[in-house]
Amino acid sequence: MTTATPTQPQAPFAEPNPYANVPAAETRGFSIASLVLGLVSIVASATFFVPVVGLVLGIMALKREPASRTIAIWGIVLNGVMLAGTVLVTLGALVFGLAMLPFAFL
Repeated sequence: MTTATPTQPQAPFAEPNPYANVPAAETRGFSIASLVLGLVSIVASATFFVPVVGLVLGIMALKREPASRTIAIWGIVLNGVMLAGTVLVTLGALVFGLAMLPFAFL
């Protein structure tokens, strides 16, 4: 019976750990949250808070997550459009209400 011996002696821990320099997976949490809140704000834009939070998260995602820039931009656009729509509808209702105020006491 023969035993196989290595041709080169192996020192313990001679080879570097292949998992030591693996970069951490980039998170896309802020940009995905901004996009989801942008889609939710289409339905819930009258709350005014959903588009604002989505807009803030999208801006934060642009600075912190360069790999998911497209998702963050879409979230910013959706939230910005819905926030502008909410503000315009609110101002329109306010103007209409003030215009009808003299007729309220007839």
